[in-house]
Amino acid sequence: KDESFLCENCKKFVNKLNYTARDHCPYCLYSKHVDINPGDRLNTCHGLLKPIDIESTYKIIYKCTKCHKSHKNIMAKDDNMDMIIELSKKN
Repeated sequence: KDESFLCENCKKFVNKLNYTARDHCPYCLYSKHVDINPGDRLNTCHGLLKPIDIESTYKIIYKCTKCHKSHKNIMAKDDNMDMIIELSKKN
């Protein structure tokens, strides 16, 4: 699902991505733990997914602040590159 939303972490309004499903905030990179499988919105956790690292395959690695499970999302072309660079320096 490609949806607009208000980021629960940085409180900025996030527009649809318009080329694939928007699954995280491009400003702070946070996401929300709402899917079991991409786009299904069936996960009942609804915790914030904190970005903790970058995978070499252009994926952001997250850790849920509520249930502590790890999760990955593909980077979007409008993501905050300064934050991507900072996360990638942790390797």
